[in-house]
Amino acid sequence: MNVFYDEGGAIGRRYRRQDEIGTPFGVTIDFETLGEKGEALRDTVTLRDRDSMKQGRVKISELLQLLLTRVA
Repeated sequence: MNVFYDEGGAIGRRYRRQDEIGTPFGVTIDFETLGEKGEALRDTVTLRDRDSMKQGRVKISELLQLLLTRVA
């Protein structure tokens, strides 16, 4: 898979930039991922679908398989 790392600007702007170039999914690492806001969401990321604009938390260990099934 091709990936693009972006840490510039607010998250909404990052999403819009990626939407413009056609990136199908966005994965966000945030304070919850790092366990800085409690342990409940540690080792999870936010996965955003460009087409539906839906997003949800996904365990990092399950992310690759989930993306592979969605792009296949």
